[in-house]
Amino acid sequence: MVLAQLGGSISRAIQQMSNATIIDEKVLNECLNEITRALLQSDVQFKLVRDMQTNIKKIVNLDDLAAGHNKRKIIQQAIFNELCKILDPGKPSFTPKKGKTSVVMFVGLQGSGKTTTCTKYAYYHQKKGWKPALVCADTFRAGAFDQLKQNATKAKIPFYGSYMESDPVKIAVEGVERFKKENCDLIIVDTSGRHKQEAALFEEMRQVSEATKPDLVIFVMDSSIGQAAFDQAQAFKQSVAVGAVIVTKMDGHAKGGGALSAVAATKSPVIFIGTGEHMDEFEVFDVKPFVSRLLGMGDWSGFMDKIHEVVPMDQQPELLQKLSEGNFTLRIMYEQFQNILKMGPIGQVFSMLPGFSAELMPKGREKESQAKIKRYMTMMDSMTNEELDSSNPKLMNESRMMRIARGSGRHIREVMEMLEEYKRLAKIWSKMKGLKIPKKGEMSALSRNMNAQHMSKVLPPQMLKQIGGMGGLQNLMKQMGSAKDMMGMFGGGDK
Repeated sequence: MVLAQLGGSISRAIQQMSNATIIDEKVLNECLNEITRALLQSDVQFKLVRDMQTNIKKIVNLDDLAAGHNKRKIIQQAIFNELCKILDPGKPSFTPKKGKTSVVMFVGLQGSGKTTTCTKYAYYHQKKGWKPALVCADTFRAGAFDQLKQNATKAKIPFYGSYMESDPVKIAVEGVERFKKENCDLIIVDTSGRHKQEAALFEEMRQVSEATKPDLVIFVMDSSIGQAAFDQAQAFKQSVAVGAVIVTKMDGHAKGGGALSAVAATKSPVIFIGTGEHMDEFEVFDVKPFVSRLLGMGDWSGFMDKIHEVVPMDQQPELLQKLSEGNFTLRIMYEQFQNILKMGPIGQVFSMLPGFSAELMPKGREKESQAKIKRYMTMMDSMTNEELDSSNPKLMNESRMMRIARGSGRHIREVMEMLEEYKRLAKIWSKMKGLKIPKKGEMSALSRNMNAQHMSKVLPPQMLKQIGGMGGLQNLMKQMGSAKDMMGMFGGGDK
C-alpha cells in the first residue's frame, strides 16, 4: 500500500522518542529529522516539510513545558496536527445532494485513472441512493468511450458518448442536457487528459467547464507522480476551478507523498482515494482517521463503520448471543469470513486497528490471505448442514474429508488445514464464553466485562505482542471509548 512505508517510518520515529528516558531537545530533533527524512523520501514537497518542522518546534517549546506535562503526548499531538494541516485545506468541497441535479467534471493527466475513477465515483453514490450518469467528453484518447461504456455497463449506470462527434464541448452539453431530462441527480463528465500539460488541454477543459457549468471540478491524480505533483496540480487549478482531489493507485508501491502535496497546491480537499482496480476499491478520504492510521494510531470509528456495513443490524445481537455461549460452528466461521471479505482489502482493515501498521500486511500476503479465505469457503460449500452446524470436531472423519475435498476440487491436505484453522478460532471463541450480554442502553456493561485481562486471553499472542503487550492493550481499550463503539458493533447501546 502506498504510504505504508511512510506510516511505518513515522511510527518508528515516534516509538523511538517514546522509548527515550528523558525527552530533551536532542531527542525531539532526532524524531523530527527522522520524520522529515521519511516525508521527503515519500516525495512530499520540501517547503511543506520545512514549514511543518518549524511549526512543531514552535508548538513544542520544551523549556516552557512544566515538569508535570506529558511531553511525548504533546509532541505526538503536534505531529498529528501538522500532518492534518498539510492534508486539510480547511474548507470542505461541494457535496452533491440527492434529488437535486449536480454536474461533476473530472480533470487530470492521461493515465491517472480518470475514466475508472469516474465510474467508481458514480458506483459509490449509486449504492448510497443517488441516480448517477456518465458522459464521455474525452475525444482525444482512442478507446476512451469504449472503456467508459464497458465500466458503466458493468456497474449498471447510464452513459452517453459518441464515436462520430469530435467536439468534446458538444458531447458534454448534449450528455448533460439528456440526463437532466431523465432526472439523474449526479451527472459525471469525463474529460480528455494529455501526457503532459499542454495549452490545448487547458483550453479544452476551460471550454467544457464553461459550457456545462459544473458544480464541482475534481482533479484526479496518480499517486506515483512524485515531486512533479505540486506544479501539475497548480497548473490545473489555474485553468479550472478545482474544488476537490481524488488520489488514485494508492494500492501500488509508489511513494505517494507527492500526491498529498497536490492538496496544498490546489487548496482543495482530497475526497476519495482509489485503493485498487475493482469498482468498490474506493475509500472516502477523511483527514484525521487517515493521519491516525499513518501514525499507527488506528481508526477505530472507521473499523466500526465497516462492521456496521457488513453485519446487518438484526444479526448483531444474535452474533453477541453466540459469542457469549462460546459455541463456535463452521457455519459461524463461514458467516464471519463472508463479513471479512465484504469489509474490503484485509490490509486496509488491519491498518484501522490501533497498534497495527499497514506495513504489517505486505501486498502479496494480503491477496494470499483473501484467496485462502475464499478457498476455505469453497470447501465449506461442499459440507452438509449437519457438518456446518456441529461443534464436535470428531464428526469430521477421513471419509467426510475425502468427500469435501472431491466436492470442492481441493486436496484433502487443504481440508485438514481449514479444519485446523476452525479449531484455532473455536479455541479463541470459547474464551468469550460467559460474556454478559448488554441490554439496550447498558452502555457500561460490556466495558465492565470486556476488560483488558479478558481481551488478552482472547487475542493470539503474536497480535498481543504487536499491540505492545498488556499496556498497549489497555491503551487500545481506552481508544475504544469505554467499549462504547465495541458495543455498537454487536447492536448494543441506544440507537
